[in-house]
Amino acid sequence: MCLAVPAKIIDKKDQMAVVEVNSIQRQVSLMLLPEAGIGDFVLIHAGFAIQAIDEEEATLTNQLLREMNGSA
Repeated sequence: MCLAVPAKIIDKKDQMAVVEVNSIQRQVSLMLLPEAGIGDFVLIHAGFAIQAIDEEEATLTNQLLREMNGSA
């Protein structure tokens, strides 16, 4: 099973972005989602942004992931 994690784009340069998930930042590729921009929420899988989502969906999904981890 694969899991995509919601993240917010906080910086973008060419086809690379810096995203933030639970106060952790990392670089991801926007090759599959070049229209994504700073402030957008995206699903991240294997270092790639694969789908744009809205903030409400990102918040709900991150809350569910925290609950599954026992840190809600």
